[in-house]
Amino acid sequence: MARKRERGFPAEPAPLPVPVADNHTHLDAIAGVLPDDVPAPRVGEHLARAAAAGVDRVVQVGCDLPGIDWTVDLLAAGHPGVLAAVAIHPNEAVLHAGVREVGPDGLEPDPAPHHAVALDDALARVAEVARAHDRVRAIGETGMDLFRTGPRGESVQREAFRAHVALAKELGLALQIHDRDAHAQVIDVLLADGAPERTVFHCYSGDEEMAALAAEHGWFLSFAGPVTYPKNDHLRGALRAVPLELVLVETDAPYLPPHPYRGQPNAPYVAAHTVRAMADVLERPLDEVCRELSATSERVYGTW
Repeated sequence: MARKRERGFPAEPAPLPVPVADNHTHLDAIAGVLPDDVPAPRVGEHLARAAAAGVDRVVQVGCDLPGIDWTVDLLAAGHPGVLAAVAIHPNEAVLHAGVREVGPDGLEPDPAPHHAVALDDALARVAEVARAHDRVRAIGETGMDLFRTGPRGESVQREAFRAHVALAKELGLALQIHDRDAHAQVIDVLLADGAPERTVFHCYSGDEEMAALAAEHGWFLSFAGPVTYPKNDHLRGALRAVPLELVLVETDAPYLPPHPYRGQPNAPYVAAHTVRAMADVLERPLDEVCRELSATSERVYGTW
């Protein structure tokens, strides 16, 4: 008999010995994944819960026009533990460009009212916000997602990705990459155009060979809940293949909680579970791993 889907957030972790940063989270989206009868904590409560678990800093990612506006409002609220990244997600770029093709996922495109904004204007909004707010420290998530689009969409994604790469370099910001079923294409753009000095593969999904290539170029790998999934030996191999100083941790909340909490909504405090699993994979002391993750986060994004 199928196991009943768990409800609510994952179990509280024991606090980490040294605080770390969740370098990729979507606070604006957390409430949307909860059943109506499960109360959604306010942002301040999420941040406090995370800090209590030893996750005292977050990078809030706004990657569509509504999410960017929400993120600007969050920054205005003055939460000291919050930095931000902004971009037009590759799947959003396709819709802004007016492409309506079915990708390998088999889903029909479902544009929203904000997709009536032309792609060039949406990209201009990203640049406007990134220039205006000193707590925006990254351009992302941008990249390519060939699971969700066909050939016309792929062309749009490539050009939107290139525009984001150029903006990150112009402003001296980090770049957060979304790469789904597009490893070769993403790497091709980075090598052809020149990657920003601080380039992060958000929710890294490649194998050990790709990790070695990334390390050769000094690109950072950010690991999320999937590194804990039993079948993902390739991710654990990738984690072991790169120097710890190129490793970050994230939740991608409200998505991708670690094992054994798949199917439940994710939140920044849950990064503490993933960090413990990463320390086990690396066979290194937990406090040492935490210190390295924290230091690397500040090398990539600056101080909070």
